[in-house]
Amino acid sequence: MISKATIDQVYETARLEEVIGDFVQLKKSGANFKGLSPFTDERSPSFMVSPVKQIWKDFSSGKGGNVIAFLMEHEHFTYPEAIKYVAKKYNIEVEETERTDEQKQEANERESMYLVSEFAQKYFSEMLWDTELGKAIGLSYFKERGFTDESIKKFGLGYCLDQWDGFTKAALDKGYQLNYLEKTGLTIVKEDNQNPNNPKTFDRFKGRVMFPIHSMSGRVLGFGGRILKIDKKAAKYLNSPESDIYHKSKVLYGIFFAKQAIAKEDNCYLVEGYTDVIQFYQRGIENVVSSSGTALTPEQIRLIHRLTKNITVLFDGDAAGLRASVRGIDLILEQGMNVKVCTFPEGEDPDSFAKNNELEEVQKYLADNAKDFIQFKANLLANEAANDPVKRAETVRDIVNSIAKIPDPIKREIYIQECAQIMNVSEGVLFSTLAQINKKSIADTARNTKQEQKAFDVVKNETTAEKVDVQYELERKIIELLLLYGNEQQKFEDLVLKENDAGDLILEPLFLEAKVYEKIYLDLQEDEIELANEHFRGIYYQLIEALNESDDFSINTFLSDLDQEMVSEISSILMEEEKYVLHNWERKDIYPKEKGAGVAQLVSETILTLRCFLIKKRMSALQNETQESTDDHRETLEEIMNYLNLNKLLNKKLNRVLS
Repeated sequence: MISKATIDQVYETARLEEVIGDFVQLKKSGANFKGLSPFTDERSPSFMVSPVKQIWKDFSSGKGGNVIAFLMEHEHFTYPEAIKYVAKKYNIEVEETERTDEQKQEANERESMYLVSEFAQKYFSEMLWDTELGKAIGLSYFKERGFTDESIKKFGLGYCLDQWDGFTKAALDKGYQLNYLEKTGLTIVKEDNQNPNNPKTFDRFKGRVMFPIHSMSGRVLGFGGRILKIDKKAAKYLNSPESDIYHKSKVLYGIFFAKQAIAKEDNCYLVEGYTDVIQFYQRGIENVVSSSGTALTPEQIRLIHRLTKNITVLFDGDAAGLRASVRGIDLILEQGMNVKVCTFPEGEDPDSFAKNNELEEVQKYLADNAKDFIQFKANLLANEAANDPVKRAETVRDIVNSIAKIPDPIKREIYIQECAQIMNVSEGVLFSTLAQINKKSIADTARNTKQEQKAFDVVKNETTAEKVDVQYELERKIIELLLLYGNEQQKFEDLVLKENDAGDLILEPLFLEAKVYEKIYLDLQEDEIELANEHFRGIYYQLIEALNESDDFSINTFLSDLDQEMVSEISSILMEEEKYVLHNWERKDIYPKEKGAGVAQLVSETILTLRCFLIKKRMSALQNETQESTDDHRETLEEIMNYLNLNKLLNKKLNRVLS
């Protein structure tokens, strides 16, 4: 268990915008920050971070919360893992009691797999540095590749001894369960029919140098292993199999080390292999990642898109490989990214080029040779087509197909103009071809969704507009007022119901000074109003208690004591109005009223509106009573009239006309 003192220190020290900034590219937007959602595929920012409130809200997915909630949602951390991650970032010493064997067994499956993977990384690293075979074989290989000691340690490289089950035995001796060694793919388990209780085990990566694959937060997800001896039956590179913590299509090698540089440089270099990444990083170009030898996927592109909109794809000089690799560019374009392509001289790849040239030379080469994708693709395909008219026509259509995938119509038009110049084809023909491709795409989409649309039309005709839950919205507003202004001293206009000289009921104003939470609490107590929503009711009493106990109430401290479900609820309440900031109203000369203006009036109007709503609700209930029975209803009707008069007075105070 992590001590309360450590948890409090983590919440007090952590800056939400700094932690989230490691995962999402944030841009200043007034008092807040905004960025692309890390949870959904989007091209316009809907993710808001409030440094003042220390909460975030993702309007596209509906998720929100504090710094710990973000890490739990984004990195799938447990609560203790998230606390430890932030503590490590801010050099906070974590106080915790030793976990018992029973608590270790209760650790969830994902956490157990992470622990096994982290042990494996440390074990392989120790084998590399601390054993004679490791140094003679594994370390020698890395040195031959030109890797420095610093780079080898930074990327956690290692070596798995060429033994059948050396790693597996070491892990079992340390108390790690065979079940999780198998699920992470580190150990291959084969049942022995003659001895079913004692299966045979083998190290998947025996005799290979090891490249740990990290998540964006630095957790070890899996491994890539390269065999060093010549074995025609064995694959040169071997990756961990898919598991609950490792999904090849959603991971980029080096993203943990590159994320800050990518955001800072506003560009990401995309290479093919592990060694390309390490060699570039070692040379001083840190904004580089690899798809780990697998075909590029939309999930991997979106991972980069969170940090930048600009990708420079680096290819080696192998012409045969270029034609296949260039297909991945279309996927990048579909995500609305800006793509450049750079090829290296024949016989060179990013690894060798970075190894054999100084930083300034590599930077200059990249700057001079990185071409816009349309120039690159047009030149590549035009050279292949040469003087063959048929191939030339196919080339033009291929390029226009790529342009059609770009979401931005302005970019599409510019690229069509550029393509027309390169290929010496009229713009009219290219625009006509683009229109045909788009028309076909729309027709295909319509055909695929035809059945779904029919089903939707049936449902649409049967549904009616959903009514606004007035009481829910008012109770939500009360919670918001308590959170934002609970401890503020304000001058309120209270209302006292009196009879005037003519015997009519009037509301006489009475001015008093009080804190916002006192005013709300006393008004609700006086009217014997209890919040109907269960979540709001729980938050309300906790808020009143916290505000009453401390003059130094802070939202961040308050949230640290709540469960994550309630934290998410509160973040939704507090950030609801922040979504309007996303529309950049100032550019349209529209300046929304500041939220803090007229707090006393806002509190009074909210309470009055709630009173009116509950009065109408009570009147409706009384009217139903009179209709359901034949008893004498004089007293009930008199009560209804009294409520009706009070309702008129309250609405008059709110400047509302009753129908």
